[in-house]
Amino acid sequence: MSTPPRYRAPDYRGSGKLRGKIALITGGDSGIGRAVAVLYAREGADVAIVYLPEEQEDAEQTRGVVEEEGQRCLLVPGDLCDPDFCQEAVDATVRELGGLNILVSNAARLNSQNSLDDLNFREFELAFKTNVYAYFHLVLACLPHLERGDAIIATASEEGLKGSDMMMDYAASKAAQIIFTKSIASHLARRGVRANVVAPGPTWTVLNLAGQRFPDDYLEKNLASSDPMARAAQPEELAPAYVYLASEVDSSYTIGETIAVTGGMTDTR
Repeated sequence: MSTPPRYRAPDYRGSGKLRGKIALITGGDSGIGRAVAVLYAREGADVAIVYLPEEQEDAEQTRGVVEEEGQRCLLVPGDLCDPDFCQEAVDATVRELGGLNILVSNAARLNSQNSLDDLNFREFELAFKTNVYAYFHLVLACLPHLERGDAIIATASEEGLKGSDMMMDYAASKAAQIIFTKSIASHLARRGVRANVVAPGPTWTVLNLAGQRFPDDYLEKNLASSDPMARAAQPEELAPAYVYLASEVDSSYTIGETIAVTGGMTDTR
């Protein structure tokens, strides 16, 4: 990207809220996932990140920053569209890091459409396999390891709250994530496990480059054109919401909720 996303959050001060915890973050090689990995490490958690093999260089960079914070970082490359890999990612985290307390299902596929004629089944299916089915498989794989005080967090989108005429399959998949989380939250709460969602507004991440049908100047000029702050969020501005939801001392009574971090975009109906 012409301007690299900010993820280090230099003004954020950790206080040990996640000391001794182990987190699995999908899409942790870049963007919001990387920023969350950094703050989790600053709060005392060891981190495993899942990413596509072709993103190895980015993943190595994330690991370096997590280790600078004094925590361990396990790299788990693979394709979350494969249910077996979802199980393998959880197994590797438990085996190599010694357990699992926090699942952040953050990896996503985004593809834009300028018109309904651009919508096709293959892209629709891939959006749901990446954004919804992988989340489903990861939740089931994590269940035997999660205990009272642990947390599941999904990254949705404000598009999943209001719909989108340019990201139809993406918006639908994000809405599915929100409703699935709300549906399982009460069951998990009986086990003492909290399940919640973060719904970011426009955010400066490489995910947006996946929208190959966006106009050439869309990212620079129009990504946040409807945002009251007139700019996109930086990943480091999203990450504290994930700390809140992962930390039992902060969010012990927050269950099945969607935290919209949208820069003032309140019309998400």
